Amino acid sequence: MGYAPWPNEAVAALRARGINGVAGNYDSTVATHYEHCGCRYEDPRQEQLAHASYAWTLEHTSADSKRWLGALPFSLTVRAKGGHQSGAKLVLVHGTPVLNTVYWHAERDDDFCRSMAEKAQLKAGDLIVFGHTHHPWSRVVDGMTFVNTGSVGRPKDGDARAGYVIAEHRDGAWQLEFVRCAYDVETTAAAIIAAGLPQEFAEYVRSGGARLDPL
Repeated sequence: MGYAPWPNEAVAALRARGINGVAGNYDSTVATHYEHCGCRYEDPRQEQLAHASYAWTLEHTSADSKRWLGALPFSLTVRAKGGHQSGAKLVLVHGTPVLNTVYWHAERDDDFCRSMAEKAQLKAGDLIVFGHTHHPWSRVVDGMTFVNTGSVGRPKDGDARAGYVIAEHRDGAWQLEFVRCAYDVETTAAAIIAAGLPQEFAEYVRSGGARLDPL
């Protein structure tokens, strides 16, 4: 929802395609008119920009879109063999199994992963998928797989292409494919500026999160 000019269009596209998902921090805070977006601020300028984005998004997200966002689940669980058989499961959350505003970055140690796995009731062979940091990474701890998918709309790893992960359970194991997909970044950047959002957001998507200020 945040930092971009098409909140209602994004909701409409997901609804039209029947795509299931979980509530990100922007989704739940916009839906409930929370006091802020639950974002991390690295300096005062980023905090100022985040507040500007949140205020714009609150104003420009329709009541119908907010109702849909507010109904999104906190987490989703899928069993590889279907719900009628035991076996490996995939758990989808936005931030962590505790809160969707907590940053689960790659620097978190294995004990943090184990703690989150306990909260999600994971066992060896299971997979948990999350985002929020917009940095893709994966790790296996005690036979459990932890995957950060990165971000489709606002990558922060220096690669402007949309990022996502394909996870398949084959031959008793999870197979992961990290995918990057080029899109018309300039159209998005131009629409951000035309919407009256800060120009820094346009530079951010152009650079894949590498910079805020124009070169």
